[in-house]
Amino acid sequence: MFAVLKTGGKQYRVAAGDVLRVEKLAANAGDKVQFNEILMVGATVGTPLVEGAGVQAEVIDQIKGAKTINFVKRRRKHGSQRKKGHRQQLTLVRISEILEKGADKSGVMAAVSGAGMVAAPVAAKPAAKKAAAPKAAAAAGGDDLKQLSGVGPALEKKLHDAGVTTFAQIAAWTEADVAAMDEKLSFKGRIEREGWIAQAAELAKG
Repeated sequence: MFAVLKTGGKQYRVAAGDVLRVEKLAANAGDKVQFNEILMVGATVGTPLVEGAGVQAEVIDQIKGAKTINFVKRRRKHGSQRKKGHRQQLTLVRISEILEKGADKSGVMAAVSGAGMVAAPVAAKPAAKKAAAPKAAAAAGGDDLKQLSGVGPALEKKLHDAGVTTFAQIAAWTEADVAAMDEKLSFKGRIEREGWIAQAAELAKG
């Protein structure tokens, strides 16, 4: 029996016992993997894949293909040229079994392309949410900074993003704090010009 599988953007016609080189897989030598993108098994043609079919293989080794040279030359008076070599990372596998059905229940790990893999930024998203949560919480329990002269919703948002949510914080600003905020939020002297610190001190008293 033969099958046609797809991996790394290429198609391969395989039978049990065949040894082939495929685009690098995220697996180690000796691991057993299963190709699940099966386009054809025997006389059964997929639409586009054959449901429940799979091809199992054993990873023999991680290898590199022959070196290819990429040479580019621009024919101009001040033209340039570039020469770059490349060796494709490959995985050598031996086909062990072709499954017409039940591949989804075999328990063998799927053959996943491993060339150029990067860690998915799943962990970064919760971190971003956690970082944003204190700001949102602080903003919810903060003062209405729009009461300051010249502060609208846009400037209030800038202040919230910088962690400033109460009149007491602004009233406690030093000259260094004012300079830092001016530079960080591009207020261009507005803090002193509008007298935010004095206003904030009065508003903080209630």
